Amino acid sequence: MRMIWATRGRTWGFRFLRRGGLDDPLPTYSAAFDGFDGVEQLWTRSGKLTALRFGDPLGRKDRAGRLIPHDFVILGDPSTEINSVSSGIELVWQLVAADYARDYDLPQPLENES
Repeated sequence: MRMIWATRGRTWGFRFLRRGGLDDPLPTYSAAFDGFDGVEQLWTRSGKLTALRFGDPLGRKDRAGRLIPHDFVILGDPSTEINSVSSGIELVWQLVAADYARDYDLPQPLENES
């Protein structure tokens, strides 16, 4: 699954941990989440972009005590399997959970595949 993944850790700030094969994922990320600032949980689809946002499934927080959000943009033809926040968590989280568990407490995350 080709995706952009943006989040933060306990001490490191917001960054892209997966770039979906893009040199600059920011324009695609911004287009997918346009108009959804401040929305804590989200599933929406526009053309070939599926945007998904949810709080950390294990309740992890940053050093300020805020629940960590995970933002994903699934790229390509719409997936019929991802049709809600809950189905997105079930399908997407398993792909990144081990990487996040490894990186959450580090001073900065390790490089992940695009």
